Amino acid sequence: MFGLSGEKLIILVIIAAFVLGPERLPQYAKQLANLIKSVRRMAEGAKDQLSNELGPEYQDLDWKKLDPRQYDPRRIIREALVEDLNPKSPAAAGAGLNQPKATPVQKLVAGELAPFDSEAT
Repeated sequence: MFGLSGEKLIILVIIAAFVLGPERLPQYAKQLANLIKSVRRMAEGAKDQLSNELGPEYQDLDWKKLDPRQYDPRRIIREALVEDLNPKSPAAAGAGLNQPKATPVQKLVAGELAPFDSEAT
């Protein structure tokens, strides 16, 4: 919770006890509890309102599958590369239909300069 460990929370409570004093500390603790309860109520109300507005088809939606933290870009790229190398798959077979033909590579003779295009950059 907010990067606070148990020891840090205990230290914060001790500091609050010294700063607020023993007579005001219960009052502030009660206000904090009420604030947490109201935030929870608002979150539940927002969740209920969202589910009512989206309709019944979204009741069974698995939100964990849509979590972007579960995606590993390395795995996605690896799967895409393996998919393109498999010529038997229908996606790879139709992928090259609209691509232009590659021009053959010409090797340079020893001492010959590579072609240079001054407008390229």
